This record gives sequence, C-alpha cells and structure tokens, in this order.
Amino acid sequence: METFFYAILRILSHQFPNIIEKNEVKTMSKVMIHPATYENLKEAVDLAFEIFPLDLQGKSVLIKPNVLRATNADEGVVTHPAVLRSVVEKVVALKPGAIIVGDNTGMMSYGANEESFRKTGLMEAAMGYYKNIGNDSVNLPFNPDFVPTVSVSRAVLDADVIISLPKFKTHGLTVLTGAIKNSYGFLPGALKARLHKIAGSPERFHELVVEVFRLRVPDLFLVDGVVGMEGNGPASPDLRDIGLILASDNAVALDGVIATLMGCDPGLLKFLQKAKALGLGEYDPNLNEIIGQLNPIKDFKLPPLGGEAIHHNKDIQAFLHQRTLLRPQVDPDLCTACGTCIDQCPVSALSMINDLPQVDTEICITCFCCQEMCPEKAIELK
Repeated sequence: METFFYAILRILSHQFPNIIEKNEVKTMSKVMIHPATYENLKEAVDLAFEIFPLDLQGKSVLIKPNVLRATNADEGVVTHPAVLRSVVEKVVALKPGAIIVGDNTGMMSYGANEESFRKTGLMEAAMGYYKNIGNDSVNLPFNPDFVPTVSVSRAVLDADVIISLPKFKTHGLTVLTGAIKNSYGFLPGALKARLHKIAGSPERFHELVVEVFRLRVPDLFLVDGVVGMEGNGPASPDLRDIGLILASDNAVALDGVIATLMGCDPGLLKFLQKAKALGLGEYDPNLNEIIGQLNPIKDFKLPPLGGEAIHHNKDIQAFLHQRTLLRPQVDPDLCTACGTCIDQCPVSALSMINDLPQVDTEICITCFCCQEMCPEKAIELK
C-alpha cells in the first residue's frame, strides 16, 4: 500500500506541482569503485555491503540482474553469473526472511524469462532463489503524459529491499544502461516495447526511463563492470576488459560515475538531467564522494549521444512496432472457458463471451500474462 500511496502522490505532483514540492538532495552520495575479476569478487562485494549496509534480517529481498535476453554469459549482454552468485551468497549470510532473484527480459514473453536465466547461467547462479517475476503483476498509476497506468511485477512492490545488479554497458538510445535503466525490467512483457513507441523520441524516452525508475527505487546498486560493453549496446559485440565492480545506494550518482568512466560528460545525458531535477540525486562525481579511483577509460567507444543508433534504426523500430501489435488470440478447440486468463489479466482487458475469452484491444497492454497462465496453452500472441 505504501508504494501505491507514493505513486498517487507522484501523479498529483505532475498535475498540481505547486501543492507537492519535489524532494531535494541534501547530502553527498557515495560511489564505490573497486578492482575485481570474475574469479575474485568476494572482496568487492563485501566492501559494497560494508559501505552501504542493509538490514536484511527477516526481510524479503529481490535481487534483480540485467537479463536482456537468452545469450551466453561471455557475450557480456547480461550481468555475469559470478556476480549474481557472489551477491546471493552475501545476502544469504545476512539471514533475510525471503530471497527472490528475477528480471523481466527485454520485450519478450514471460516464458523467455526462464529460458534467458537458464542459457546465461544465471539460473544456477541464483542458487534456487529464481522466480519468474513476470507471472504476477500490479497496475499502478503512472505519468499521464505517457500513459495513465503501467503494469509492474508484484515482486518489485512486495520486496522490503531491492538490490539491482546492472551491467556496465552502452545503449544506443540512452547512451548507457546502468543503475537507472536497469529498473526498466520491472515492467513485464511487451509493455516495454509499447512504452518505447509511446515515448516517440530519444528525449522523451530518457524521461520515461526515469519515471519507471522512481515507481520503486532500489536500495542498493552493484554494477558488473568486470567486462563492459562499448559501441552500440545494449547487445554490441564490442566488449572491453574493465576489471571493476561499482556500487552505490544512489543510482544518479552511480550513473554519473559510469558516464565519466566511459568518457562522457554525465551532464549531457537527458535521463540524468531529469533525475537530478526530480531530486533523485546528483550526477556530478565532483559533488559526490568517490571511494576508489575514478579514471576514465581511454578511447571508450560511445554510441551517438542523440539516440539515433536505435531511434533511426529501421530494423529495431520495426521489431518494437511488431511487439506492440501482438494481441492474445484464443484457440476454441483448446479453451475450456475456465476463466484463468480473465482472472490473471492485470488490466481487465479480457472478458468471457459465448464461453470464449475476448480481448479489448484498447485496454490490452500486451503483457503476455494470459498466455503464460492459461492451463490449457490455448492462447497465442499474434
């Protein structure tokens, strides 16, 4: 209920800005930069939890890696399994009440979540704590400049503590995908693609990413920067040995450090400008406390700062558009009219007509929940 209450306040702050003042950052944030390899992560992870202590005893913890798609771990597209395992082991030692490891993969179906975790090695690294967080979602108020509501995985809202594990990567639309962008995986299914389309421009997408991030701000961020990605990420073949683990309890400060390491002035990034204006943090490393050595990486290859690497890429835009067109269709020969799909739809887009579920295409958010939950596998997305 607390998360829902603050979501309501956030919507009111957009509509009545003179009534609800934005929070202001009053204290300097800390960012840890520590050398590490995938074979020797314990020191860096222990130090992160020492600098940013979390009281986890008896609490529910969600650990969210960056799982873009099903790929091999050495391709550098996802958070490395060694990083996830090290964090899970640390969290287990702190005796939480419950642990969930999960993510919603990039614009794919719920079933892709498990496939991606298995192929990347993250399923094994989750040490039995993996859960498909796409199976249950909650509808929340959102910034009406984009859409009035969004669907968010229930595990995100139910967690007492969220630990976000971004990957040190570039991104063709936002320049980098770090602490703030990792929260985009809180959204299930093709809703991510739909919001890409609604944003309409790189500038608007930068704002959208921040709006999603502040639906539920994680409590700790630990970045896999052992091997990073340069070029036109987030799935570029251009990998870079960086040898760092970064951590902070403030995403804006952390992304400011990532940008600086990449050789990019963080003040040029629209999503960081937006986040700072909303009082979410300070991106200038000179105004934060850096624990470690902040040395920009020489000749790091960045995508164009205007977002054209994705926004003007016809193949990518066609894929995003295709995802937004998908709608559930029911096979009458398999459907038993049990109503499970109707009960599980987070936006009530399905209704039973003549013993067959029908979808209201104006309401449907293409979250794939009906397809995943159908016990008869009678629903396809077409």
